[in-house]
Amino acid sequence: MATLEWSAALELNVPAMDETHKEFVDLLAAVESAADEELEPLWQELIAHTEAHFGQEDRWMEATGFSVGNCHATQHKVVLEIMREGAKNGEQGNFTMIRGMTPELASWFSYHAQTMDAALAQHMQSVGFDPETGEVAHTESLPEQLISGCGGACSKPEDHDQHSVQAHKVAQAAA
Repeated sequence: MATLEWSAALELNVPAMDETHKEFVDLLAAVESAADEELEPLWQELIAHTEAHFGQEDRWMEATGFSVGNCHATQHKVVLEIMREGAKNGEQGNFTMIRGMTPELASWFSYHAQTMDAALAQHMQSVGFDPETGEVAHTESLPEQLISGCGGACSKPEDHDQHSVQAHKVAQAAA
């Protein structure tokens, strides 16, 4: 059984986001159960998916009034850096880092989806953002100033601190 499985708790009612998240969960489960000879190419596939996944969310944030350096996008950058570090080790046949990172990445993602991504989904819905077209139906609802925090419910400092702890655990597993 995978550390993280797709469930209703991860659904955000934004089909494009939910589909991408389900793909991430499925790829992570494949990595977790992979034999050593399959691990490195599956990890590379997960990284490629995650680059596209995070890039998509970053573009959605930019289109709906988030600053470029907001904490949600920063989390994306940090996690990708850590995943790429695991890939370097995997390319050399050292899978310990990837094996240690995988359950921590599952824990981080679950928290990330239920906080930062949930806040993004809520924000996108409140401004009438269509992820397929990039159109904002309620431009009057866009923030007057760019959002530098996480947005919505996870903008409280204690939530940002908890999310930083989760990312730190992924980094420690990578060490």
